[in-house]
Amino acid sequence: MISPTKQRLNITLSKDDKTFLEMISKKEQKPVATKARELLEMAIEIHEDYQIEKLINDREKNSKGKYIKFEDVCWE
Repeated sequence: MISPTKQRLNITLSKDDKTFLEMISKKEQKPVATKARELLEMAIEIHEDYQIEKLINDREKNSKGKYIKFEDVCWE
């Protein structure tokens, strides 16, 4: 059996979030699911940047900061 390249995810949105998502999807002439995926990807990147910035700030505060591989970062 071939596994799908894209994974599906069911989420529950508030009425206001759903309305906003539909509004911006219509404005950009994109399917709602596509716009939701784009926004989620942006949020993940922002969160990742925030976590990396925290790691950098902690390292700068501690002169004995050890270097770790990206794969070993413990995301909160």
